[in-house]
Amino acid sequence: MRIGIRVLACAVVLLFGLLSPLSRAEAYVGLCCGKCGGNMPMNIPGGGVPETHEFRFKVTPMFMHMDGLLSGTSRVDPASILGTPAPGVYMAAPTSMDMRMLNLAAGYSFTDDFFAGLMFMYKDHEMDMLFNSNMAMMTGLPGYTMESSGMGDTMLMTKYRLFTDDPLVPTRQASLFLGLSLPTGSIDEKNTTHPVVMRRAEQLPYAMQLGSGTFDPTVGLLYQGSASPFWWGANLTSTLRLYDNKRDYRLGNRYALDLYAMHQWRYDLLGQLQLNGEAVGAIGGEMDAYTDGSSGRANWPVNPNPMTPAWETDNYGGQRVSVSAGFQWQPRPLHIVDLTVQVPVYENLNGPQMSEDYRVMLTWYLEVPTKRSVRHPDSVGAAGESRLGF
Repeated sequence: MRIGIRVLACAVVLLFGLLSPLSRAEAYVGLCCGKCGGNMPMNIPGGGVPETHEFRFKVTPMFMHMDGLLSGTSRVDPASILGTPAPGVYMAAPTSMDMRMLNLAAGYSFTDDFFAGLMFMYKDHEMDMLFNSNMAMMTGLPGYTMESSGMGDTMLMTKYRLFTDDPLVPTRQASLFLGLSLPTGSIDEKNTTHPVVMRRAEQLPYAMQLGSGTFDPTVGLLYQGSASPFWWGANLTSTLRLYDNKRDYRLGNRYALDLYAMHQWRYDLLGQLQLNGEAVGAIGGEMDAYTDGSSGRANWPVNPNPMTPAWETDNYGGQRVSVSAGFQWQPRPLHIVDLTVQVPVYENLNGPQMSEDYRVMLTWYLEVPTKRSVRHPDSVGAAGESRLGF
């Protein structure tokens, strides 16, 4: 029921956007805008340079499924690591995980070269756990599902264009991306769905928490080129974890390289292909406590023999290369619908940890010209001319 309600909410938002009143900005037809939202990936931060003095809004529901365990590049049978807790042996092991996320982003282009925005995230995690024989006998269950949901971290972001061969309709441009993640996501989520009541006060493992607990800067260099009907680009970004959060740990640094190419089939439809690479470091430090008592947080160390590999800080991070494919469709001027599917083709993970199976992202994107924009209705000539070119 919870999933259905969220899907319905997303559908209502998308439908509302598609059915909102048209304006004289209809003169601006097509995805081929050189500066604005068209012909940029919706799933990669910092793509494209919006038209000057315009707002842009994005609503992105995303679903990711993880299945099975990897250690390095080798599969690990969850049952093979179950037993009496000892180094490398656990009372419970993850078998699959679903993550649903809803991203809401808004931004404004202040000049031809400078854009700033922010993004809010809502997360919903479910991780299926398999019990060892003792736990299965005690609870009468083969396992259970860990759950957490709530607001994630908030991202502030800016983009400054460093170079362009044409300020209006560039065929080459390079930009600097700067972001700052604000720790609005909880790192105090508890294991409330555990079948053993006394275990429900425990902290959930790191992957089930909703945020990082730290202010995390992101720096990136972005390049985009075009020769109609082809568009391409490369984004190199790094997210740094500079200090420990209040629970005495920090997530690993993340480095990403995204390459993309697009082909415009017609004025309102294009296809895209991406190669997405990332390297993530292991978690630093250890969570200061794994349980909260009724009298407040207990200063207990993490169990020297964790109940699940998801509690091991070394079982986080690694390298992953994925391929993404999708399309963008313009149902009406200044609106874009983007559907992208991503599948890993290579994973080398510090493990055992969950292996990603696939993710699906759907985006509704809207541009809103202000009166200072050349695309505002009052700026469109009597013949409805556009500077978009096609």
